[in-house]
Amino acid sequence: MSVKTIPSTVAGEFIPEKAKRPTVSKDGERTINLTLNVWRQKDRRSEGRFVTYEARDISTDMSFLEMLDVVNEGLITRGEEPIAFDHDCREGICGQCGVVINGDPHGPRRATTTCQLHMRSFHDGAVLTIEPWRSAAFPVVKDLMVDRSAFDRIIAAGGFISVRTGNAPDGNAILVPKEEADLAMDAAACIGCGACVAACPNASAMLFVGAKVSHLNLLPQGHPERNSRVVAMVERMDAEGFGNCTNHGECEAACPKEIRLEFISRLNRDYFRAALFSRSKKAGSDSSAG
Repeated sequence: MSVKTIPSTVAGEFIPEKAKRPTVSKDGERTINLTLNVWRQKDRRSEGRFVTYEARDISTDMSFLEMLDVVNEGLITRGEEPIAFDHDCREGICGQCGVVINGDPHGPRRATTTCQLHMRSFHDGAVLTIEPWRSAAFPVVKDLMVDRSAFDRIIAAGGFISVRTGNAPDGNAILVPKEEADLAMDAAACIGCGACVAACPNASAMLFVGAKVSHLNLLPQGHPERNSRVVAMVERMDAEGFGNCTNHGECEAACPKEIRLEFISRLNRDYFRAALFSRSKKAGSDSSAG
């Protein structure tokens, strides 16, 4: 495995026209060879750079993270520092994994997390540029790992549901229109991976916040705090340094759970309603005091 450093301006491309067929071994396993331009950075204070690795005889049945595991095994064997990257469940559920592959958050396949992206999605001889999420609100911890705790603080700002929801059987006692229940479930599918932020030219977190606000505000149990919740979460989002939404739509395209732009519209409506409610409530209290 040869290693060389290259300038950070390198941008890879998914190039099907240069594709070669995978090599087929005697036992029928298909393998490919890849050139990886990987972002290496010691910590958030250090300057990073791209380093090139040759990944040989990679099974097309491997996931992308398993391919990185194989590369790391080779690095460790040679006494070199392995590539650091986020991962946990490796089942597309937890939202921990996430890298930019050739400019695409999570890679070239739609509605697919990095851990569920398989190497059969790439051609033999492909050149892959692998980077971390790029956002001031997601500082690099090391290599491909970023600090996404800003999302946790946004969720925490939303607070708790104050009403007594009872146990699981009690859920049937409150009737919820199917359309609203379906929308709430669609919003709750968000895994908080941050691909929306990585894809947005403004590094906006509006799709994430819209999903988290909507999946509570749409249900009766979330109504008592709906106004205070949306205001607090939007204010926390702004304080964390995320950019504004200008309707590029890149967030929806990159989202592995296909969260729709509709939830950004709902977030805007909920925030506007909460601002009006707060203003009218303040005006009422002032007139009563006078």
